[in-house]
Amino acid sequence: MRQTRTRSTVSARGFGAHVAGRERDVKSRQSTRALAIALAVSALPCCGALPLKLIELPPGFEISIYAEHVAGARGLALGERGTLFVGTYKEGKVYAVPLHESGEKARPITLARKLQDPTGVAFRDGALYVAEQTRILRFDDIEDRLSDPPAPLVVLEGLPRQREHGLRTIHFGPDGLLYIAVGAPCNVCVPEAQYAQIARADLASWPLHKELFAQGVRNSLGFDWDPRTGELWFTDNGRERLGEDPPSDELDHAPAAGMHFGFPYCHAGELPDTELGQQRDCSEFVPPALQLAPQATPLGMRFYDAEQFPAEYRNAIFIAEHGSLNSRTKAGFRIAVVTLEGNRAVRYETFAKGWLQRGRPWGRPADVIVAPDGALLVSDDKAGVVYRIAFRPE
Repeated sequence: MRQTRTRSTVSARGFGAHVAGRERDVKSRQSTRALAIALAVSALPCCGALPLKLIELPPGFEISIYAEHVAGARGLALGERGTLFVGTYKEGKVYAVPLHESGEKARPITLARKLQDPTGVAFRDGALYVAEQTRILRFDDIEDRLSDPPAPLVVLEGLPRQREHGLRTIHFGPDGLLYIAVGAPCNVCVPEAQYAQIARADLASWPLHKELFAQGVRNSLGFDWDPRTGELWFTDNGRERLGEDPPSDELDHAPAAGMHFGFPYCHAGELPDTELGQQRDCSEFVPPALQLAPQATPLGMRFYDAEQFPAEYRNAIFIAEHGSLNSRTKAGFRIAVVTLEGNRAVRYETFAKGWLQRGRPWGRPADVIVAPDGALLVSDDKAGVVYRIAFRPE
């Protein structure tokens, strides 16, 4: 019996040592992975060595660097010859990236310097349009003059000057008019008439006329038109500082002019504002087509109107969710995709993620655009690059 007990005791001790050893091995592997991620993130400033292997994509997709050394890369626009134009945040520059073969890394050409946060860019009839905070500039015949850009012409002045939500997104609509997003000058307030809206202007008319298209829009930094219907869709960033359960960000649909989307009285279509909600009822306003993740900070968005991606992505909406650094729970830091059935959003899911690792972002997607070959180009103002996401089936 003593020998049996002794053998049993020895066996138990051996098993315990075996289990403890396995636990140490697992913890060691976890620590090694955590260290690898930490080292990858900490190494970002050096030599542009971005950890693209951390980006998770659906099967068949791959990500690469399309352009590097694009500090503060934000808004994207494409020229008639495939030139990629990039607006910037906090850099005051506008870049051009000539069309180039997949696998090459292009160094951008600086077209302008010392501008006032020229985040918004648009292209039409050979000219590049750039949105500063208070005015719109135009660079004529720009693709013929990338190495010697012309002095810009001021085509629109007098946009509101406000510190909060003062960045401007611009795009030309199917009607040929220039659409301009103007955010609210506050977290929440009853804004003056020129704020919290998407306006549009006919740049061919004189005197230039700017009119309201959509109101009650807190801060939209991305919009596009459904290629099937020509109707406007846009992202909108929700109110902050409402406790542990902030209102959702929004994807909105504006098929006609004059719609009111609720700000500042109602958030996400259903949440009355704690300060101003008693003045108006949520039923008075147009609800969002889709509630996005709270504090995801959706910026640029585009309909996918090419054929490189699988059929399930045709006419879907890709959204660059920049992510919030202020919220306790980190959301965003990814590319989301929204699937539509007619004018109804039926699915909202992650398309690309991995820029947030262990609560620390090494990159922040800012805008998306469909390249001439059908790939998706993505700007990143933190990493200072433009990515290319392509589909390459086996």
